[in-house]
Amino acid sequence: MKTKFIFITGGVLSSLGKGLAAASIGALLEARGLKVTFQKLDPYINVDPGTMNPFQHGEVFVTDDGAETDLDLGHYERYTHAELGQKNNYTSGRIYDSVIKKERRGDYLGGTVQVIPHITDEIKQAILQLEGDADIAIVEIGGTVGDIEGLPFLEAIRQLRGDLGKENTLYIHVTYVPFIKAAGELKTKPTQHSVKELRSIGIQPDILLCRAEGPLSQGIKAKIALFCDVKEDCVISARDVECIYEVPLRFHEEGLDDRIVQYLNMWTRAPILTKWKELMVKINEPHHKVKIAMVGKYVNLKESYKSLNEALFHGGVANRSEVEIDFLNSEELTGDALRKRLEACHGILVPGGFGTRGIPGKIEAIQFAREHKIPFLGICLGMQLAVIEIARNVANIRNADSTEFTPSTPEPVIYLMKEWFDYRSNRVEVRDENTDLGGTMRLGAYPCRLKDGTIAKAAYGVDEIFERHRHRYEFNNAYREVLEKAGLIYSGLSPDGELVEIVELKDHPWFLGCQFHPEFKSRPLNPHPLFVSFIHAALTNKMGVQGEA
Repeated sequence: MKTKFIFITGGVLSSLGKGLAAASIGALLEARGLKVTFQKLDPYINVDPGTMNPFQHGEVFVTDDGAETDLDLGHYERYTHAELGQKNNYTSGRIYDSVIKKERRGDYLGGTVQVIPHITDEIKQAILQLEGDADIAIVEIGGTVGDIEGLPFLEAIRQLRGDLGKENTLYIHVTYVPFIKAAGELKTKPTQHSVKELRSIGIQPDILLCRAEGPLSQGIKAKIALFCDVKEDCVISARDVECIYEVPLRFHEEGLDDRIVQYLNMWTRAPILTKWKELMVKINEPHHKVKIAMVGKYVNLKESYKSLNEALFHGGVANRSEVEIDFLNSEELTGDALRKRLEACHGILVPGGFGTRGIPGKIEAIQFAREHKIPFLGICLGMQLAVIEIARNVANIRNADSTEFTPSTPEPVIYLMKEWFDYRSNRVEVRDENTDLGGTMRLGAYPCRLKDGTIAKAAYGVDEIFERHRHRYEFNNAYREVLEKAGLIYSGLSPDGELVEIVELKDHPWFLGCQFHPEFKSRPLNPHPLFVSFIHAALTNKMGVQGEA
């Protein structure tokens, strides 16, 4: 079957939920038996979000093949079975970089390089890479209509309708219908202006997803349809919901998936949404509630830990438990203030991160979890800090540190490994402090073998796993023996035994640190086993009895 394309744009303002809309559409089409894939086109000039501050852009989502991508790819993978990678996220920077390299090589034969056709052709080539990967490719354009940096992307998708044919392309526009309290009514004018802006550059939307606090009346839908030149049954109410995993069901009630397959002239089975309905029952009818302390430095913007927040939620659903996350800023909270907040929680999580800010507060939290036998999960940097804390306070290596924080430390229990065998490239990689930031990273999925009789092995139930990494520094093998004597267990190692991937602690009910990011592979319909086990341990800690798994 020829791949058909759905292009999703947004107007009026950002944060309307284009990513969630795209993911939910993918879920509905999968429920109809179709195979879907996705692409996010971001207009910003950065080549990728890998070096961007999480406060500006939210988390960096990492794929199996090591692509550092927009967080919306996390939504796409959580809602569907799509396996995404390098070709599923492009930025203006990446597009322009490719065109400039071609110009320097002489590929354009001395011609004048212009936005049209050279930049737009490059965008179209990026999109058309998805052909043959799935029945339907859902392509989301970042930003809002009218953004100057987004114009080449909109022009490219305008051209693709002519290239591919109307029966193979569908334009969906996400817009806003605000409720004005003073007037006591919903206002359609922002949607009208947004569609007018889109039409001015040659794109007539086929379907409108209208974000609003509540459902749209038939009269409002009729008005929008009239002024925006779309069919009335293609004005879809995208009302606010309590839980984001409810969105596919609400879209189906509005008939969105029916409209899509009609427009694309596709015959499919009726959608099977049983698992999504069962999921919502579990979410809406929890049997327990547990409180988890997340001790990090990006906690003021929850999007910074988007996948992590969702993975904790998934772990709670698997245990029929509501999960309350207490976000603790490790830069601001230390000493008694930190301990008081931690005492009210049933589990402690220290997430990944980079740099020296907030490190003392995180180490304090880890020490509190170790000494008070509170379930602890350390991810990436959280695992490294757990090693440092145990080295300092249990193994009496008082100067134990990471060369990330103290390059000249005499006791580098965490350090930049100069050479290591890369199982993805099947070769020895060499790196040092002068390598470009991205070049020193271990990115993407790597194998890890689990040790029998450990928390990790019990959680996963298999001998070997593949998890996604995003870090520079590693456990220093020179300290393996001394830290093992202090109670550290190496429950997960690379197949050659050289890279420590998971550590645990003896004589503790649940204490685990992993070098990778398990949150990237957690799904609402398939929660990650480490989060399921961690929430179970937190419930056990709360109730003093075995929680429900």
